Amino acid sequence: MTHFIYLASQSPRRLQLLEQWGVRCELLLPGADEDAEALEVTLAGESPASYVQRVTALKLEASLLRLKRRQLPAAPVLCADTTVALGRRILGKPTDADDAGHMLSALAGKRHRVLTAVAVGKATSRGVRTWTALSTSWVTFEPLTTAQIRRYVQSGEPMGKAGAYAIQGRAGLWVSHISGSYSGIMGLPAHETAQVLNAAGVQLI
Repeated sequence: MTHFIYLASQSPRRLQLLEQWGVRCELLLPGADEDAEALEVTLAGESPASYVQRVTALKLEASLLRLKRRQLPAAPVLCADTTVALGRRILGKPTDADDAGHMLSALAGKRHRVLTAVAVGKATSRGVRTWTALSTSWVTFEPLTTAQIRRYVQSGEPMGKAGAYAIQGRAGLWVSHISGSYSGIMGLPAHETAQVLNAAGVQLI
């Protein structure tokens, strides 16, 4: 058993959650020569669940190659990806303030899904083994005014967040109901993450 993993994610929330759970992490982030954003491009007709699992698998593949290329000590690598879905519509990270406003207007007064896929990869004598999991949660927003949305967008919090909001931030004040994993909505579902890490030999508790 080991408590040491590589976290291949730039999300400070994921790092914070792992540290809260007692997992010792080292960041394994893309270099300047890698186009990490290109991995998150959606395919035509792709369902939200297929999308988030495919992107996570691509991130893990790139991270394992990065680990090998940098000749770092062997340890499990954890990747994750989160997306917000309104029906089959995938709401990724907003491109600008206007895009964020449009996303929040679409979510206002409605129930939507937050999907987070988790994957762990580990090099073994027989090659790379992977373990995956998918968390799906439901979030309901109260109706929002144009002024509320404008103030939230102006705060800068929506940028870099799937669906243009962070549930652990100010947007949490609009959430009237959730069903599923709160940490999964933040970006790393506790139960599913524990399952894949335990399978990879990382004991959380």
